Amino acid sequence: MPVSTIKIKDVPKQDRPRERLLNLGAEHLSNQELIAILLGSGTRDESVTTIATRVLMHFEGLKLLKDATIEELTAIKGIGDAKGVVILAALELGKRLNKFKPDEQYVIRSPEDGADYVMEEMRTLKQEHFVAIFLNTKNQIIHRQTIFIGSLNASIVHPREVYREAIKRSAASIIVAHNHPSGDPTPSQEDIHVTRRLAESGKMIGIELLDHLIIGDRKFVSLKEKGYL
Repeated sequence: MPVSTIKIKDVPKQDRPRERLLNLGAEHLSNQELIAILLGSGTRDESVTTIATRVLMHFEGLKLLKDATIEELTAIKGIGDAKGVVILAALELGKRLNKFKPDEQYVIRSPEDGADYVMEEMRTLKQEHFVAIFLNTKNQIIHRQTIFIGSLNASIVHPREVYREAIKRSAASIIVAHNHPSGDPTPSQEDIHVTRRLAESGKMIGIELLDHLIIGDRKFVSLKEKGYL
């Protein structure tokens, strides 16, 4: 019997993806098995594991799958709208879980803490996002806000936009962060200029700028650690 025609019902029960998940836990399943569970069933001609393998091959493993569109998914043989939306829903849920942080309990004690807080959300963004994180006197996060989206420029990142929200939230201090879509977090002269301008404004109104973090792909630079604050 060709591999592509093997149905899940032909596989010993203990070796089926759902049963393996129940018996061993999700962490012990391969990417192929997890996708097979999401797909639920194969087609008349192909098994669900064959289709799951095709999905992984199409997206080079998990590398590109996170940004998949419904059009890309349904272009794969064996994937229709129903299976496609299940995969998209699972991907979106995973993204939201990665982003979820209990703000009222999250304390920033170091540049690493700040970078960890925004890394997963910001490292894959295709445009620059400038984010302000507002802290109370215990360095607990009380609010986070995207100030603007686009290339960093001192004429756009005006201190009043940052500190207006800080005053509104009764913040004791702030941390700002922005991403470099290139993945390289090396600061530019504009990054340094913006940092110093924000720091000076913060001193005038009594709300300290603790750091400016530049987020790359799984790496970051703290302008405070670099001596620019």
